[in-house]
Amino acid sequence: MPAELNRLIYVDDSGHPQSGLVVYGWVEFAPHRWAGVLREWLEMRKRLWREAGVPVTQELHTTDYVNGRGRISRRVPDRHVHDGVDFWKDFGREIAVECLETLRCAEGLRVGAVYRRRGPQDLARTKQQTYADLVARFEQELAETDSLAMIFMDGDGSDTSYRSTHRSLKLHQRRVIEDALHLDSKHSQLEQMADLVAWSANASLDRHPSNEFAWEWYSSYLAERDPQREPRPI
Repeated sequence: MPAELNRLIYVDDSGHPQSGLVVYGWVEFAPHRWAGVLREWLEMRKRLWREAGVPVTQELHTTDYVNGRGRISRRVPDRHVHDGVDFWKDFGREIAVECLETLRCAEGLRVGAVYRRRGPQDLARTKQQTYADLVARFEQELAETDSLAMIFMDGDGSDTSYRSTHRSLKLHQRRVIEDALHLDSKHSQLEQMADLVAWSANASLDRHPSNEFAWEWYSSYLAERDPQREPRPI
């Protein structure tokens, strides 16, 4: 029997450049689950529009809105207005929890995250090596199940290290079809999901006091969708 395409993997990166921490997080599902996973997310996005005024087309970039920097809505719900002051951080974190709960409940969805720590002066090299080892891990898993996958990545493709990683593999053995296909997260709901997974994994690893509110997000919402149950070193 010919190998079948059974994994669509949407990847994003995170980390803490000052400490040399590199994180890759992803969401994935079988192709026949694509519409169902996206539908559940879009239903949540429609609910955010009705209840909180967050447009469905508004990019949810985690590092912005959970820290109160991104104005994802024209208004803040009254419960987050105190003495006439809009508490954007509280609003953003409430939105993030709503999104995490959707990922936790999405039928057919899996998530994962890997990380590596090296010196901050070698960050670019660490990112490239970490991604290469992640792809190698995917390739091994796919070989074991005699199956194929496609990887989608946030960005415009200007970082050629991702392309080089795929093209360095032996073509007759490759299980990941093509190079990573780049999508602009501003227009991809699925990449926004991956961004939230990567950010949450990073918060669980880089336990900075300013992100204490999110230290347990991965274990509380994402672990049950992660076959490894937690971000793993690679």
